[in-house]
Amino acid sequence: MNTNVIISIRDLVKVYRVGETSVPALRGVSLEVRRNEFVAIMGPSGSGKSTLMNLIGCLDRPTQGHYRLVGEPVEEMDARQLAVIRNRHIGFVFQTFNLLPRATALKNVALPLVYAGVGRVEREERAFAVLAQVGLANRVYHRPSQLSGGQLQRIAIARALINQPALLLADEPTGNLDSRTSAEILATFRYLHQRGMTIVLVTHDPAIAANAQRRIELHDGRIVRDEQAGSELALVQAPPASLESLAGAGVASQAREEEAL
Repeated sequence: MNTNVIISIRDLVKVYRVGETSVPALRGVSLEVRRNEFVAIMGPSGSGKSTLMNLIGCLDRPTQGHYRLVGEPVEEMDARQLAVIRNRHIGFVFQTFNLLPRATALKNVALPLVYAGVGRVEREERAFAVLAQVGLANRVYHRPSQLSGGQLQRIAIARALINQPALLLADEPTGNLDSRTSAEILATFRYLHQRGMTIVLVTHDPAIAANAQRRIELHDGRIVRDEQAGSELALVQAPPASLESLAGAGVASQAREEEAL
């Protein structure tokens, strides 16, 4: 087994049943993603990219084919086993932030560790560390209503990182953000990738996909293009806290200071 391979997919097929009709969503997809790759999966609506994301994320099972995640065969796992493998190996970032509105950034990020049975002191230490990693060390006690859209998404990214996953899986992570704030979030992804994180980003937007080092394009359930970036991506030399100017003047100052819960 090659321990450098995070995702290994071979001849993956997914067919949905709609009444008496069979609707093929994936038609024999094969690919590998290696450790510390930054991959964008792109394609128009109906191309199969959302189905492929669900399978990569162990949110669904294929109709046919083989899928190994960090060397573990997952295509025949039941729902309980898939939940375990998700929690162990995958951090999710979605278009909507899915944060608890009355909890601080610290508590939102630490929440997965509560379910994992980790003690309070360790939870808070780890949550502080990942919030600092995404440039929000000075926002740990703010609630979602006190933060900008870019800051909310970075909290969601920190929560995805808290269990130290092998894979960060992002589904249209800038879909609810303006262009300047999107640039801030993409800089965060590049920063994490440059420090060793494996990232798969799903998007319909070629401009977003251009931030990845490798781009895979789907059409009608098949991979029609798989290419490396033509040139080196811009390096992000500092934590994203120093990149808040990308979100536009004044955005970072929208948060009001508040006592810790």
